[in-house]
Amino acid sequence: MAGEVPAAGALRRVSAAGCSGRGASYHGGMRPGETVRDVAGLWDVALPARAGRMAGVSMAGFRSRADRFVDMQVVPYPALTLFIDFGDGRLVDDAGSQWANGGVVGLVPGGVRGRGRSIDCLQVRLSPVVAYAAFGAGLDLSGAMVSLDALWGREAGRTQERLREAGSWEDRFAVAREVLERRSACRAVDPEVAFVWGQMVRCRGRVRVERLADEAGWSRKRLWSRFRDQVGLTPKRAAQLVRFDHAVHRLAEGQASALVAAEGGYADQSHLHREVRSFAGLTPTAAAAAQWLDVDDVAWARSRAGRGRAG
Repeated sequence: MAGEVPAAGALRRVSAAGCSGRGASYHGGMRPGETVRDVAGLWDVALPARAGRMAGVSMAGFRSRADRFVDMQVVPYPALTLFIDFGDGRLVDDAGSQWANGGVVGLVPGGVRGRGRSIDCLQVRLSPVVAYAAFGAGLDLSGAMVSLDALWGREAGRTQERLREAGSWEDRFAVAREVLERRSACRAVDPEVAFVWGQMVRCRGRVRVERLADEAGWSRKRLWSRFRDQVGLTPKRAAQLVRFDHAVHRLAEGQASALVAAEGGYADQSHLHREVRSFAGLTPTAAAAAQWLDVDDVAWARSRAGRGRAG
């Protein structure tokens, strides 16, 4: 799935085996001109033609291709995910609550699943540093789901309407950028919190919180309090999430769990097993096979390689 992205306007069909060829038009009623990839015959993925100005923000558009019902578990990720669906896609949790049209998935969503047959969805991943500014101090960033209406009030409806009226994926990306940049202009996390989060991402979660507190010039207690208020997790749990994300992607690439555990900062395979189950509710083997991870090397390759979620 990974590799060079086709030039804007080009359409490639990439099979699970890596073969490519010409296929039917993906764009439907939208103007061509986007960068589009197909993932294992299930998803068409549109990527922005240019990187945005906001660090810690990545965007992608998804449209389901297979004529079958999609039901996949959301795998926790060290960023919040804003989703706006223009088809019948929705997210549901273990309690039976459903979110259609739009919402934000927290850092540790628990038993949330994405479902639908005709999914046509814009996803924006924001580091918690950016999300605090974009969504407001009152949002519980660790929670499972929050509706866009609850976050942005009337502006949520206006934004969704603008996105629906957009003539191309590039237009949708531009609308999302404009709204996020405007809403992030008047609020920011403490520089110390941003520094600590950035160090966690740079070190792939293998950090000592006490040392980070010293480097930030804060006491451990103050860091713990301010970080939890602004990121949504304690520093220790946030570092574990970053470490989990790196480990689960290595597992999905087919690497042996013993190697992943040894090189990922885990005491042993049992430690890795417990942490994967703690975040995803799955065994390492099941997590590695999760459909939610299938698109990552295409849709989010730039943010993963460049650690763009650091903010």
